Amino acid sequence: MRAQIAAANWKMNLTLKQGEELLDAIISQPTQLQSHQSAVFAIPFPYLTMAQQKLSGKYQYFVAAQNCHNKKSGAYTGETSVEMLQSLGVNYVVLGHSERREYFLESNQFLAEKLDICLANGMHPIFCCGEPLQIREANTQNEFVAKQLEESLYHLSADEVQKVVIAYEPIWAIGTGKTASSAQAQEMHASIRSSLAGKYGDEVAAKISILYGGSVKAANAVELFAQPDVDGGLVGGASLLADEFVAIIKALK
Repeated sequence: MRAQIAAANWKMNLTLKQGEELLDAIISQPTQLQSHQSAVFAIPFPYLTMAQQKLSGKYQYFVAAQNCHNKKSGAYTGETSVEMLQSLGVNYVVLGHSERREYFLESNQFLAEKLDICLANGMHPIFCCGEPLQIREANTQNEFVAKQLEESLYHLSADEVQKVVIAYEPIWAIGTGKTASSAQAQEMHASIRSSLAGKYGDEVAAKISILYGGSVKAANAVELFAQPDVDGGLVGGASLLADEFVAIIKALK
């Protein structure tokens, strides 16, 4: 079975004390993950060390950064390098979240460079893609997302692309309370897998985990994750509530 992942994205939320209390509340609950299942926590940069310490020794629980720079080091004030993350023991990183694309104008090419430096250094990227409302309303979402993949991922070798987790985010469903129906999520995930298969072949495409990100909650996680091409979720607001996120973890296939 493909890796099934519940990924929490805390975004720019919580104080250190609140973050500690949230992780304590999550890990205190009896949640046994199987070898193909993972819980990944994308934590604000100041709390990465704290999270690493809290989750140390917890089976299949990992810490992720919410971003990294596309250069190894240098005069980039305010940025964080892959080498810095690795020095903290962090090996996962979220790339290309819609908020990074919108607010910080991150292009597909820029994200391709970030993917390259992450993969060259043994990092596990969670690459986000997805369409805004106007693209969905025009019914051109499949082509839009395929272009994101083509321009950011398709220079990678088959071995490299299998190390990338893809997270599909319908931008119109992030933080709005709207959620793509399970049928809509499956349709897009199948389209993404078909695009991957067209580039790399069916065998490679079948191994790549594709997460759904867009107002995932405990109430809809089971139905969403039951779809054949949905391999878990990238969770925003609900990941800030211990009981909600534990329920989402337990909903993994």
